[in-house]
Amino acid sequence: MTEMAESPIDTAEDGPIGAWPGPAGRTEPDAPTRAGTGPGTLEARAISAWFGDRKVLDRVSLTMPGGRVTALIGPSGCGKSTFLRILNRMHELVASATLAGEVLLDGSDIYDPAVRLTEARARIGMVFQKPNPFPGMSIYDNVTAGLKLTGTRRSRSEQDDIVESCLTRAGLWNEVSDRLKQPGGALSGGQQQRLCIARSLAVRPEVLLMDEPCSALDPTSTNRIEETIRELASEVTIVIVTHNMQQASRVSDRCAFFLASAGTPGRIVEHGPTEAMFSRPRDQRTADYVNGRFG
Repeated sequence: MTEMAESPIDTAEDGPIGAWPGPAGRTEPDAPTRAGTGPGTLEARAISAWFGDRKVLDRVSLTMPGGRVTALIGPSGCGKSTFLRILNRMHELVASATLAGEVLLDGSDIYDPAVRLTEARARIGMVFQKPNPFPGMSIYDNVTAGLKLTGTRRSRSEQDDIVESCLTRAGLWNEVSDRLKQPGGALSGGQQQRLCIARSLAVRPEVLLMDEPCSALDPTSTNRIEETIRELASEVTIVIVTHNMQQASRVSDRCAFFLASAGTPGRIVEHGPTEAMFSRPRDQRTADYVNGRFG
């Protein structure tokens, strides 16, 4: 049976809290010791979000279990991508953005002042809608870029092992192993996206967020990315935004259906196991959406 949505349904007005100073005015304490690697459980508690005075999410709560794929589905403009960006502190990069609520990774609040931004993003990686390999870097250097950005020191032989391991896990090693010094930007679109996945994996994240990772790809490349997602699911928690209902049903273990209407902020209508969401939804709006009647 599908679980009931956890988002409250009352409409009491609450103002934005937790606004951040701009990047130039923010200082970060030393990072605490990083938790052990492996799939992490991500939990959002009563998340509300604003851009200026415009509220885009209203008290959204969702648990994304470790070692599982959770798909965020819903029409455009219902707050899915904003929610995804909140999960690794990218929301705060927008000057007008504010936030209420908590995001916990294995029980620890990633917005705690003791947690550095780089630490949070190392533990919770992001793959974007459009492949974005660093254009001036080789395939090899693209994979190791995250190590440098996080100040992680490895010997050359260790880096070689990391590059091979991450490209293998991203399903790309056999295609590029003989041209690691060539530019990452020279790869095909699907290969570039898998390179970006490999780059994220190099810092050993516990969670990998994906914002419509296949929307700009052809069917063959989409199929390979989906295979990669399924292969990675046992070792890293994956949260994916997708508008493709067939893709959501193929790759995810759980789904959360977001909806906003008539200028109201986005909320979760229903969430639960993917099979139940698609075959036995509890809310008629969910049934209408997954069957293509709107959106």
